[in-house]
Amino acid sequence: MIFFLFLRIFENKYNSQTRIELYVQEYIPNFRSEYMCFHTSVVTPKGKVQERYNRLFKPGVEFDPLYHTSGFSHQEILVVTNNPERHIQVATWGLIPKWVKTNEDATKIRNQTINARSETVFEKPSFRSAILKGRCLVPVTGFFEWRTIGKNKYPYLISQKEEEIFSLAGIVEEWLNKDTGELIQSVSILTKVADPLMSIIHNEKLRMPVIVTKEKEEQWIDSTLQKQQIELFFLPKKSLLEARSISKFVTSKSDTNTPEVLKQFAFDGIEEYFDSENLSLKPKDKPKVIQDSLFCE
Repeated sequence: MIFFLFLRIFENKYNSQTRIELYVQEYIPNFRSEYMCFHTSVVTPKGKVQERYNRLFKPGVEFDPLYHTSGFSHQEILVVTNNPERHIQVATWGLIPKWVKTNEDATKIRNQTINARSETVFEKPSFRSAILKGRCLVPVTGFFEWRTIGKNKYPYLISQKEEEIFSLAGIVEEWLNKDTGELIQSVSILTKVADPLMSIIHNEKLRMPVIVTKEKEEQWIDSTLQKQQIELFFLPKKSLLEARSISKFVTSKSDTNTPEVLKQFAFDGIEEYFDSENLSLKPKDKPKVIQDSLFCE
């Protein structure tokens, strides 16, 4: 009863895409709290996406720019796999392992598989098959994270400095809904310990999505890679990210899939821009983990 009372409070305060994960972060801090890459954006026109990945969209796939989407909405997002037709496809965000038996179980598990932790992805039953044979790229123009200062959280949009579109590391799997006969392709985004810039922004959870550099994209989706080769993608590397503060409209009750959600916004006394190449860390912003121990718990 208490759980549903909290959800009702959040329903009144936040939009439907964000209220569940905000509830989880605020009231159940240990529940999958180390993952937290729940919000992305991809606003590039369809033609530019095709040009960027040297692939056409799969026939029948519709694509409209997504200014803001949340993993908890389980919306279809873009994925690039090693399919022979070299098509850009879509997959539902929140991986459903092929061994799931019922639609009820699929609905439950996909809230727990929005992200996959790179440190344990080879061990977890939900992911250990997909990480070996179902790796994909998730095209984005940015992703969102919240910076905690005192009791307040401030949203930031993170993007690549030199790439309008860049790729997050994902894993996909197909699941057959035996009730309907529908074959559903679903996806999880991999995360790792935050780099110096993301340690400033995501300063409570210290996580970030795994980013695949442009020159390594085809290698990432090569199904012949072995575990040791895959793990190299999770190692610390130089970041070319930048982060801009945006307004709290992203957590409003309104429809947040609009250009307004991407606009830079200045909060009093809060830094509104960070550049990974020109970081000047204040004592309170210094990462809580050292670079040569990024995968320590």
